[in-house]
Amino acid sequence: MGESAAGPARPGEEMPRRLLAGLTAVRDGDFALRLPANGDGLVGEIGAVYNGMVDQLALIADEVTRVAREVGTEGRLGGQAAVPGVGGTWKDLTENVNVMAHNLTGQVRSISQVATAVARGDLSQKVTVDARGEMLELKETINTMVERLSAFAGEVTRVAREVGSEGRLGGQAEVEGVSGTWKRLTENVNELAGNLTRQVRAIAEVTGAVAAGDLTRSITVDASGEVADLKDNVNSMVRSLRETTRDNEEQDWLKTNLARLTTLVQGERDVAAVAELVMAELTPLVSAQYGAFYLADDAGGEAAGGGELVEIAGYATAGGAAAAPRRFRSGQSLVGQVARDRRTVLVRGVPAGYATVCSGTGAADPVELVLLPILTEDQLLGVVEFASVRPFDALRLDLLERFAAAVGASVSSLLANARTDELLQEARRLTAELRASSAQLQDRQGEPQASNAELAEQAEQLAERNRDIEAKNRQIEQARQELEDRAHQLSQTSMYKSEFLANMSHELRTPLNSLLILAQLLAQNGEENLTPKQVEYANVIHSAGSDLLQLINDILDLSKVEAGKVGLSRDRFAVRQLLDQVALAFRPQSSQLGLEFSVRAAPDVPAELVTDEARLRQVLRNLLANALKFTEAGRVELRVERAVPTQVPAALVGADQVLAFVVEDTGIGIADRDREGIFTAFEQADGTAGRRYGGTGLGLSISRELAQLLGGAITVDSRLGEGSRFTLFLPVGGSPDPQPRPGSQAAPAPAPLPAPVADDEGLRGHTVLVVDDDIRTVFALSGALEQAGLRVLHAENGRACVDLLRGSEDVELVLMDLMMPELDGYAAIPAVRAMPQYAEIPIIALTAKAMPGDRAKSLAAGADDHVTKPVEVAELLSRLRHWLGRS
Repeated sequence: MGESAAGPARPGEEMPRRLLAGLTAVRDGDFALRLPANGDGLVGEIGAVYNGMVDQLALIADEVTRVAREVGTEGRLGGQAAVPGVGGTWKDLTENVNVMAHNLTGQVRSISQVATAVARGDLSQKVTVDARGEMLELKETINTMVERLSAFAGEVTRVAREVGSEGRLGGQAEVEGVSGTWKRLTENVNELAGNLTRQVRAIAEVTGAVAAGDLTRSITVDASGEVADLKDNVNSMVRSLRETTRDNEEQDWLKTNLARLTTLVQGERDVAAVAELVMAELTPLVSAQYGAFYLADDAGGEAAGGGELVEIAGYATAGGAAAAPRRFRSGQSLVGQVARDRRTVLVRGVPAGYATVCSGTGAADPVELVLLPILTEDQLLGVVEFASVRPFDALRLDLLERFAAAVGASVSSLLANARTDELLQEARRLTAELRASSAQLQDRQGEPQASNAELAEQAEQLAERNRDIEAKNRQIEQARQELEDRAHQLSQTSMYKSEFLANMSHELRTPLNSLLILAQLLAQNGEENLTPKQVEYANVIHSAGSDLLQLINDILDLSKVEAGKVGLSRDRFAVRQLLDQVALAFRPQSSQLGLEFSVRAAPDVPAELVTDEARLRQVLRNLLANALKFTEAGRVELRVERAVPTQVPAALVGADQVLAFVVEDTGIGIADRDREGIFTAFEQADGTAGRRYGGTGLGLSISRELAQLLGGAITVDSRLGEGSRFTLFLPVGGSPDPQPRPGSQAAPAPAPLPAPVADDEGLRGHTVLVVDDDIRTVFALSGALEQAGLRVLHAENGRACVDLLRGSEDVELVLMDLMMPELDGYAAIPAVRAMPQYAEIPIIALTAKAMPGDRAKSLAAGADDHVTKPVEVAELLSRLRHWLGRS
């Protein structure tokens, strides 16, 4: 050590000065200075002790610095200071540093562990390490945060589960004590759940109303994004359904009333009665308050430009019965102008005072007037006029146009019949006079006093009478020819009607085919991905389609009965078997309605009958369906017994044996005034707009016609509110036909839901070609056939079918639609048969037409089988197994 600033060290002061310098350096944190430790005596010992102290202090400082840097700066927890050989205060210092580092490590690691768990979504952990002061506050803050996060997460999870998974709408998250972001997040979750609840409930409410038949509702809740798209789509669907339903209801109203009015007119024999009936029924039906029927006084002369129109019936017209009928010449007034032009005239905005509609309480001016000509071919028969205090809508104008066109043939036929009757009466009168004159002439010839002049005069009178008779005979022949022409017109009308019904059958059955098949596949839920409510919807769709199919079958049945085209077969069958089949068909429905249902036969009833079993079963099914529809409580019974002779209708008196099929119920009953009307087509027990009971009014009409064809009759005994008893009287006897007559099969019944379509070992791997131009039918059939394991190919018409088969040799069966453009099924089948490789291929004809002779026509074209749409899947698969097995 050098000399101090005070001067050179004196002897004996050098060591103390070095020691002082070293202690000063240690005080200032400098452990680099060392004292000489190699001397003898006390100086050497002091140096050694000092140097050892400095080394320990430097080691302690290094360890404390290291631990502080690792724990406090670098964040490497768990460090400990290691200073061997220290004791006393230095040992305490080292241990305190280590305790501090250990506590800090434990606390930070615990906090880190909880924070990491929170970051990973685990809110089950808490800070459990001991802590004090600010670390304790941090621990409690973190634990409180975790508790609130856990509560928040639990509530959010609960709401999400209830609303999103369980479908329990209306849930709200409740988290106490949250604020700031957590409070806003909770409120946002609740707003989300609330919006979703309102939107889904609004959608469910509207769709539920639609399922219940209420199409007046729409979704009005606010929505955005995809939910808004769903809202718009549902509203659009409801609007479309509402418009379609309204259109269907209007068409149903139009066709039902047109058919009813036409039937009423056809039942009359007098033109005046027809005119009165038209005015009484048609005027209120089109919401008019005034009506008049003008008949062409001379139809033939008027057609040539002459003749008059005479009012023969009216509705609320002025003048009364004593007033002279109004007459108009061709071209005179609007009535005469309509007659001349043969065109409908609609007058809108009728001026005040033009006409007056009166009642006992007041009078009003009509605002619209419509006049329509009644024509048959180009011959004018009359004019009808209607006035209304409100504008006529398009539907009622359409009804007037159609009815005016339809009633012409009936009026023309009545006029021809009346003219023929007049001519026949005149011919009878002239014939009687001629006979009387001839007798007088013979008597005179025997009298001597009779002069030749008198005889000549009488002969001239007789010749004049003969000429009159010849003229009348010519008129009768002309009338007969007119009747034949009318009969030809009616035949043409009947043919057009049959063709219309055939086309209607095709157009309705084609979409029904795909609707019923797809509804059946959905209802079976083969992939188990539909909710029970969706399966229920599919069942409702299938049921509605089946009801529509039954309506189509009823209309076709009625048309065939009216046209006399229903063939009957005489089969021998067991009565018990017939009753068992009927009971099996209606027992489930009666059980569902909670009604007592029984079917029984008296002991003396023959074991077998000979008649058309299918038609008899159809009548019984109609009567039972009618009874179940109008019975809400009690019982419905079918019993067969021998008829009491005094109760047998007059038409069956004299028959050897008569059976009575009695259908009795405890339903609503029938009023006396309505008893005969129930057998009229399209008449319902309750025809009001708010009627409780559905149906078309065709079942009983068809049943009575079929009963007459079978040689029997139907009677009804009923009291309002107490029930009804319908009795089918049927003669027993005859021998069965060797085979059923063509056209004797009953119309196909609506297809029920069969067992689910599944992979069929007998069909798997076979290739079937579906030839149909209706893509809906192709889609539905392909889905059902592919589920059964078949490979399905498609051709859109007969020409495409032939082209496809030319390039393929693995098709094993063809399902051929008959009604297609370009090349229909009737032409395509022979074209397929002409191909050598497919000359023997099974071909099943598919058609939506269900008219007599269709099956025979298909087989004559070369088909092996004939299936009527809508296709019943189980039956079709059975036919496929049969033909594929044979091939």
